[in-house]
Amino acid sequence: MRIFEILSNFLGSFLTPVCLLAAALLLFPKIRPARLLNPRSFLRTLRDFPENAENTPFAALSMALAGTLGVGNITGVASALVSGGPGAVFWMWAGAVFSIIVKYAEVYLAVKFRRHDGQWYGGAMYYIRDGLQVSGKLPYAAASALGGVFAVLCCLNSLVTGNIVQSNAAACVMPAEYRLTCGTVLGVLVFLSLLYGSRKIEKITAKLMPPLTAVYMIIAVTILVCNASLLPEVIGDIVRSAFAPRAVLGGTVGFTVREGIRFGVMRGIFSNEAGCGTSPTAHAVSDTKSPHHQACCGVVEVVFDTLILCTMTALVLLIADRRYGILPWKSDADTAAVTLEAFRSLTGDAVYWILMIAVVLFAYGTIIAQIYYGTVAIRYLTRKKVPMLVYYALSAVCTVVGSVIASPVMWTLADVIIGIMTVINCAVLILLRRQCRDGW
Repeated sequence: MRIFEILSNFLGSFLTPVCLLAAALLLFPKIRPARLLNPRSFLRTLRDFPENAENTPFAALSMALAGTLGVGNITGVASALVSGGPGAVFWMWAGAVFSIIVKYAEVYLAVKFRRHDGQWYGGAMYYIRDGLQVSGKLPYAAASALGGVFAVLCCLNSLVTGNIVQSNAAACVMPAEYRLTCGTVLGVLVFLSLLYGSRKIEKITAKLMPPLTAVYMIIAVTILVCNASLLPEVIGDIVRSAFAPRAVLGGTVGFTVREGIRFGVMRGIFSNEAGCGTSPTAHAVSDTKSPHHQACCGVVEVVFDTLILCTMTALVLLIADRRYGILPWKSDADTAAVTLEAFRSLTGDAVYWILMIAVVLFAYGTIIAQIYYGTVAIRYLTRKKVPMLVYYALSAVCTVVGSVIASPVMWTLADVIIGIMTVINCAVLILLRRQCRDGW
């Protein structure tokens, strides 16, 4: 595992942030930012979609949000804080600002280079292959092989980040003796969902995620309003810690800027998936008017997920720590349980039980959304049924394994996979940046 830890540290501390920044800066002039920065034009675009569409842009957005909301906002934010300090929140915000541009580009390209077989499908592996070949950047064989590498990584990501991490978060909010049971129940639910077929997944997630998110937001906003007097101090901690070491617990623990950047950026990507090339798979199914229309939905995904929901979670955690000192700084604690304990300390047991159920359902919604991403990746690699059945079996097994796996191992593997995918995807987006304005 030592080699994975070194690779995770290098990707998270240096290569991934650099690639995101480079992609954002080079893409910015190509996407006509005035259309994104003009509120009236942007909102008009969001409302403008075909009538009687079977898969509306917002249904696709719901599935994309299902792959990112919930556990990413709960476990990811707590993990960033515990490992990187309050400054990690600032770098999560900074990463999200740059990620908006990258997200727009990857969704735009996913819609532009998608395929149709009665319904639309596509994803990063398709614009890697077809986009690089059409633009003359790579011959077809090389572009197809690179797309294949990305498809394999996408499958691994769906099993690790999209499955094991989610199951682990759901199990960790349960008493220790019930964790395996929780993972087994989730595994059975995942298996039953697969019996309906991957095309039904967006309908499940579209109905499941909005009410769960609404409940979580209402509770978080209530806490923030009731503790508004502490917000200036908490926000000050975030900003100060982003640029200078901060000692906590009486000076026994300190965080560096490097740790803040690493965990802020990487957990931000875990939360909103911008740059790593997974959520464009969800957006590609939309019956949208143009790539630009659906790409604007991708922008909404980042803003809502990271800049709103992740910020709410971070502020609740830091307020709870100021009041009760609950954050186990620089430890291997189960971060989902830490988040729920923060909510319990500020609200009471009733809210704790509501959120515990919500976390399990969030995990379930995210797992089945990520499995859809994996099925599209498998389809890119082969049309044979056996590999798909093997992938389905692995998905159910990983759900059970995730409930008992050690958190440090899980996060290291997740960071390595996400980091490599982000580097590849950002490099491709830079090469295809001229394609992001074709037909405007």
